[in-house]
Amino acid sequence: MEYFSFYFQHDSSLLGQCHILDEIGDKLTLPWPAFLKGEFRLAIINCNNSSALGPNKLLWSHLKIIFKDDDCLNIIINIANMCIELGYWPSHFKRSTTIVISKPNKKSYNLPKAFRPIVLLNIVCKLIKKVIGERLQFNITSNKFIHPSQLGGLKFKSTIDAGVALTHIIHTGWIKNLSTSTLAFDIA
Repeated sequence: MEYFSFYFQHDSSLLGQCHILDEIGDKLTLPWPAFLKGEFRLAIINCNNSSALGPNKLLWSHLKIIFKDDDCLNIIINIANMCIELGYWPSHFKRSTTIVISKPNKKSYNLPKAFRPIVLLNIVCKLIKKVIGERLQFNITSNKFIHPSQLGGLKFKSTIDAGVALTHIIHTGWIKNLSTSTLAFDIA
């Protein structure tokens, strides 16, 4: 965290006075609470047992069996807690295996676009990242750090929610006798 503070101060001094950031008051910094068994068990429930093997040769079904033993689960939780506490992500969590599969129903497989690369990650790494993501999303949404109209990438937000929000905006414009246009694009 000290590195980020130094980096930020260094950048803001190059930009001169940054009035927008000056308006943000100091916020209470809370420690990251230790992970719980329930978080890991909940995160693994809906994982697909038929996924491909990653570099560590484990499947979700293997972890589901391993997690039935509390001692094994505690070891994984201790690893996750130490990663957060030390601010260190082990190199074996960063390794991946890339395989290339053919896309179905192509007329010719002579072109590279007829194939799709798939990256397979360490399954324990994926689980820890999933638990961290769940916790961050909960904290961000419960503390209202995300605007209510933000729909992409959030749990319990669907295409139907986006359609309802868009319809509401259009109808609000019509009530005010305004013409409504929509420009949609996908940033990949």
